[in-house]
Amino acid sequence: MGGMPLNDMPWWRWRSNVRSALHMLSDPGFQQECWLAGREEEYGDVTDAVYRLVEDTWLDNWSAEKYVGTIFRDQQEAVLVDAAVLRVLRIMHEVGADAPVPTYLQHPGWPEAVRAAREAHVRLAQSDGDDPDAPPRTLEVLRIMTRSA
Repeated sequence: MGGMPLNDMPWWRWRSNVRSALHMLSDPGFQQECWLAGREEEYGDVTDAVYRLVEDTWLDNWSAEKYVGTIFRDQQEAVLVDAAVLRVLRIMHEVGADAPVPTYLQHPGWPEAVRAAREAHVRLAQSDGDDPDAPPRTLEVLRIMTRSA
């Protein structure tokens, strides 16, 4: 963590999960080296990432604008997250939640979903003072980060 702490947001644990998902969904190199290589135990699979993106936030039903000031710092973050969520969920609904990783990665809409997730990931990471190009954190690190004090 760099300049601005992640836990300064009221619902920072939810922000951590959203950021984790966007990070993985936005990184084609990670997707090749982890998801296609079968390293889901460390990071979760595509479905796990989508679940982290929408599980507590209900971003599959509500706009991220609802969470400005609690999960998202500003309107721009919310707009970028909404764009990423819509693209990723459209693919998930077309291929199914339990589709194999290659089905997602070969979907014609995947590059646009990755681009939208990247834009959101970069904005959130920079807002938190983090390097958007650092490798994604494992699920274990995410658990440690979000553990209750």
